Amino acid sequence: MTRSLRYFFSTHIPHFDRVLLVESGSRHIFDNLLPGVREQYGDRFQADLVTCFTGQPEHLPPGAQVWRVWQHTDPASRKTLLAELKARRYNVVAIICSGEPIMTKWKWWLALQIPAKVCVLNENGDYYWFDYSNWRTMLHFIVFRAGLSGPSAFTTVTRLLLFPFALVYLLLWAGWAHLRRVRA
Repeated sequence: MTRSLRYFFSTHIPHFDRVLLVESGSRHIFDNLLPGVREQYGDRFQADLVTCFTGQPEHLPPGAQVWRVWQHTDPASRKTLLAELKARRYNVVAIICSGEPIMTKWKWWLALQIPAKVCVLNENGDYYWFDYSNWRTMLHFIVFRAGLSGPSAFTTVTRLLLFPFALVYLLLWAGWAHLRRVRA
């Protein structure tokens, strides 16, 4: 079991002093979040950033290292990036999960590879620690993102249930049309 996965089975909340921010959502989320975090933790709060955007968030702590994913597209470069990130010994990896398809593979790759507790943030500034004790929150999060809650839930479930029948009907119709053409 990897060291980062071991944190999933622990409810211990680490000190919030060495943080890797993964900007896998809109820039304004960290712009709104960082002033409050810096106010609460002050000089103890040190953060680095992995992003796909140019520039950096407004309130990023001074001296923060910024890595851009588009500079690490080949496997050797990703391996070097991972070694650098592991060497910095982060306590927390804060990941934005805002329903936007930004850096999806990167954020989960980093969450699995970096030996630190994962904190999941959404677009409203809500967060939860990624561990087994928050399984209800994670389930609600997944159900909501999949469109299986609220007014669209009935439509989504109906589509899921009818999909196999529609697929079989279309395959049978295509087979019938091709057989008819072959006979003619």
